[in-house]
Amino acid sequence: MEGVTVIGEAVRRVLPERAEFVIEIAATAMSAAQALRDNQAKTMQVSQTVHALGVQPADIQTISLKVHSLSPPVMQSLPGYAAMPQIGPGGFSPFSTGGSAVQPDVQFGSYYAVNTLRVNVREPGRAGELADAAARAGATITGAFCFRTADEASARRAALEAAGTDARKKAEVLATAAGKKVGDVVAISEDIVASNGVYTALRATMPFAFGAGAQEVAGDLEYYARVSANFRFQ
Repeated sequence: MEGVTVIGEAVRRVLPERAEFVIEIAATAMSAAQALRDNQAKTMQVSQTVHALGVQPADIQTISLKVHSLSPPVMQSLPGYAAMPQIGPGGFSPFSTGGSAVQPDVQFGSYYAVNTLRVNVREPGRAGELADAAARAGATITGAFCFRTADEASARRAALEAAGTDARKKAEVLATAAGKKVGDVVAISEDIVASNGVYTALRATMPFAFGAGAQEVAGDLEYYARVSANFRFQ
């Protein structure tokens, strides 16, 4: 079959409309029940702090709640052979007074309760302020802040559609240069649809493999799509 195969790509950038970050709240106690109670109290304190700054109750979501034993139960050391009682005739100890054998004592360690929560920020510009407030109230910020658009699916779809259009234009240019006309598309496949700076990282690694893309604006979110398409010549 005579035809042309091209790579179409596109970058779409949009302003972030929300942000999120993850916090951990920890408490330690000598019992699991007390560790959970203390953790709940600290969680309420952190929640009230961010609520006072405008975060809605629905914007704080629990990811996980775990309780760990810091030091597992350890049995006391058994007596050495020299201290073992002698066995009398018939297999019974002459020192035995009947009843069950005494079990060694068990020592329990302390418990560590960790509550991991996601905080959604409806005003991206206030993410740092809210994270600082949560940290002062006793939370630990884990990981990086994540900025998103309200409709990620639409942003990805727009980038993918633009990549398909770019592929068609490239095919028409190559066909004209060869004295042909582009016919129907025979096959098209999605190669990459990525966000969160993946396109910039790819260009830095392979600058000649990726086009210039859209003009960058500080603070914009980036959605990159690339497709492979095969067109038949008319």
